[in-house]
Amino acid sequence: MQKAFTKLTLALALAGAALSFGAGTAQANHPCGGGGICPAIYAPVICNDGVIYGNDCYAREACAHGCRPYKEEI
Repeated sequence: MQKAFTKLTLALALAGAALSFGAGTAQANHPCGGGGICPAIYAPVICNDGVIYGNDCYAREACAHGCRPYKEEI
């Protein structure tokens, strides 16, 4: 049991390191400094370009500026 736990811990640590490295590499190459990975959380923002993005991370990925929370009218 201990051996399996050790292998699982090592695998998770390596996966986390790979994700961290990948995000850093994407961020360095992204024109707006985004990491390329956004959470799937719906918190809409509207930006100066008039586009409504699902959240501020997606707006940053699109190089949008002047973003503010978007309130949908019912």
